[in-house]
Amino acid sequence: MADRLTQLQDAVNSLADQFCNAIGVLQQCGPPASFSNIQTAINKDQPANPTEEYAQLFAALIARTAKDIDVLIDSLPSEESTAALQAASLYKLEEENHEAATCLEDVVYRGDMLLEKIQSALADIAQSQLKTRSGSHSQALADS
Repeated sequence: MADRLTQLQDAVNSLADQFCNAIGVLQQCGPPASFSNIQTAINKDQPANPTEEYAQLFAALIARTAKDIDVLIDSLPSEESTAALQAASLYKLEEENHEAATCLEDVVYRGDMLLEKIQSALADIAQSQLKTRSGSHSQALADS
């Protein structure tokens, strides 16, 4: 995964691409404008282009990319963030990580103990069923 600055640069490049594409599509699909004293040959039978749909599409894309850029900028470290503050934050995260690891080890241990109890109970049930079947089998043979 790229770092935040690379993500920010990619988002800015994407925004520039969207602006260029929006201008190109609007130039292509926009209705021609007449200039005074200049006569141009325009085919008036051209079908109507969905300029409004393109405008809405590009407006939504540009707004979403701008919002993504704002989120990326907000996630960058502030100027007040010093090496000491970052080290303290990392130390706190490391302590939380150790606490979570201890909790996880405890849960795994309890799970292993529960698994052993369940396996023991299943073995007892299997033994009981075998004894019951063998007892009913020998009784059926004796009755014959």
